[in-house]
Amino acid sequence: MPRNRILQFLVVALTALAPAACADQAPFAATPVDHRWADGALPEGATVFDDGYPGVRNLDPDLLHTLREAATDAAAEGVVFYVNSGWRSPERQNLLLRDAVRTYGSKEEAARWVATAKRSRHVVGDAVDLGRTDATSWLSEHGAAYGLCQIYRNEPWHYELRPENACPAMYDDPTQDPRMHQ
Repeated sequence: MPRNRILQFLVVALTALAPAACADQAPFAATPVDHRWADGALPEGATVFDDGYPGVRNLDPDLLHTLREAATDAAAEGVVFYVNSGWRSPERQNLLLRDAVRTYGSKEEAARWVATAKRSRHVVGDAVDLGRTDATSWLSEHGAAYGLCQIYRNEPWHYELRPENACPAMYDDPTQDPRMHQ
């Protein structure tokens, strides 16, 4: 009988202490994996702070850190960095390219908007497409100070990190980018 009392006491004591010991941690819960986002697709409203999505989480760590730093500064002006597209799987990139060929009528015209999986900076996590014009306007004014550069004139939403903090001259579109032809 005393042994049962000791066990009861321990259970009560540990139950009372557990919330205080784990106050800074989320409660354990099985979170189902949502495979809709595994290829890098993102839901509307995803931001640079949404690590739950591979399209954000798999961005180059330096790019993601710099985006978050800029986004924090932009937030002081009421600007939010929504991510339309970040990291993409090669399969998703190929799907986007096939869709662009259908939309624009040829591979040549589609290449002005979507790269192959082999050439895309998104597939390696080095590019991000931001949504909403307030964010892209803010970055066009302040991005170079962070090394965040618009690369293509026809894509004001597409940004890449240039750590030397010197943004290169923009290409009119990706077909003029030598990286797309290597």
